[in-house]
Amino acid sequence: MTAPKALPRRAMFRAGRLTAAASLGILMAACNVSGSVGASPAEPGDPVETRAANAPDQTPAFEGQTRAPGVITEGQLSHTVVAEGLVNPWGMALMPDGNWLVTERPGRLRIITADGQVGEPVSGLPDVDARGQGGLLDVVTGPDFANDRMIYWSYSEPRDGGNGTTVARGILSADGSRVEAVEVIFRAVPAYAGDKHFGSSLAFAPDGKLFITVGERSDAAVRDQAQDLGSHYGKTIRINADGTVPSDNPFVGQAGARPEIWSWGHRNPQGIAVASDGAVWSVEHGPRGGDEINLTRPGLNYGWPEVTYGIEYRGAAVGEGITAREGTEQPVYYWDPVIAPGGMTIYRGAMFPGWEGNLLVAALGQKHIARLVIEDDRVVGEERLLTDLGDRVRDVAVGPDGAVWAITDERNGKLVRLYRP
Repeated sequence: MTAPKALPRRAMFRAGRLTAAASLGILMAACNVSGSVGASPAEPGDPVETRAANAPDQTPAFEGQTRAPGVITEGQLSHTVVAEGLVNPWGMALMPDGNWLVTERPGRLRIITADGQVGEPVSGLPDVDARGQGGLLDVVTGPDFANDRMIYWSYSEPRDGGNGTTVARGILSADGSRVEAVEVIFRAVPAYAGDKHFGSSLAFAPDGKLFITVGERSDAAVRDQAQDLGSHYGKTIRINADGTVPSDNPFVGQAGARPEIWSWGHRNPQGIAVASDGAVWSVEHGPRGGDEINLTRPGLNYGWPEVTYGIEYRGAAVGEGITAREGTEQPVYYWDPVIAPGGMTIYRGAMFPGWEGNLLVAALGQKHIARLVIEDDRVVGEERLLTDLGDRVRDVAVGPDGAVWAITDERNGKLVRLYRP
C-alpha cells in the first residue's frame, strides 16, 4: 500500500478535489487555526454538555459525578494537521527521537516523524482479525525502549473458535523498518466469534507493570462474563513486561479466578493511563449513556452489566436499571449522553501548566478532546478541545514540548498537533 501523505505546517489540498465551500471548511481545520478550538459553556460554570440525558430519571451518586462545570483555557490555541491519509488509526506512542508509532486498524504500524513524514508499514507484525471494531489496536514503547527498542501492541487475534484480544511485543529494528523477536505475552480467554468490544488500551506503570484493558465483547450471550473472574472479558489486566503474573495481583491463588485480573465489571474500556503516583485511570464506553471514568483499584468490581448509568441501545433498562449496588464501585465521572471515548492520557508538560494532572480523553462520537480537571480524585471542570476539527478523535498523547497530539479514526485519518502559538 502507498504510504499516506504528510502535510506541511500550513496544510494544503490539491485543487479540483473539493468544492469551494467544502475546501474552505477543511482548510480551516487543517491549517494553523488560532483562536477558539473548544466548546465554551453558555455562562461561566455551566456544564459544556447541553443535550438531554438518555436516562433522565437516573441521578448521580455525588455532586459533580456528571456535567461538571465548564472551564476555559485562557489564551489562544492552535491546531495543525501534521499528516493525513491514514486508514482508521487506533493507537499512538511517542519515541525518544520525537517520532510517533501509529497503528492502523487494518493491520499496519507506521512511524510518522514530528514534521509529518509517514513511513512505509513496519514489517514483522502478526496477522490481525480486522473486522468490525477489531484489528491492530494500541501500541506503547517499553520502559527501557531507549536501550532495548522493545515495543508492545494489542490486536484482535484470529483463533480457533473466533478471535480475542492479544498483546505481543518485539524489538523495533534500528532503521524502524521491521519488528523482530516477536512474542505473545497475553491472550484474553475465551475466544469468541465476534467483532466488537476488544477494549485494548495499554499503559506501563512507573514500576514497569503493564496494564491492559479488555472489553466484554458486547453480545448479550457473553457480556455477563464481565462479572466472571474465570474470564478475561470486561477486565483490567496487570502483568509484568514479559507476560508473567505479578505476585501481588489481587486474585493470585484464588480458585477459579484469572491471576492477571486487576479490576473487573467493565464494559468496553478503550483508554487507560497511569499517574506518576501509580493511580490507574481508565475510560470506557457505556451503553446508551453511561460512558465512565474510573479510578481502577486492585480487586474491585465496577458493576457492568448489573450496575450502570445509561440504558440499552433499544431504550430498555440495562438489567434491573440500577446505578448503585453494594460491592460495586461508582465511576468518578460519567457522561449521558455519551461522548464515545477512545484513548486517554494524563497531561504532563510545560506548554499548558494549568493543565498539569488533568485527564485528556479522546471523544469519537462527539469529535473532540475532553479535558477533565481533577481535584482529590474528583472531576471539578470539563472543557472540550479540538471541536473545530470535525473528526472522530481516537487517541491523544503529549509531545516533548507539552503540545497535545491526537489521531482521528477516519478513512482519511489524521495526526494532529494542538498547541499554544
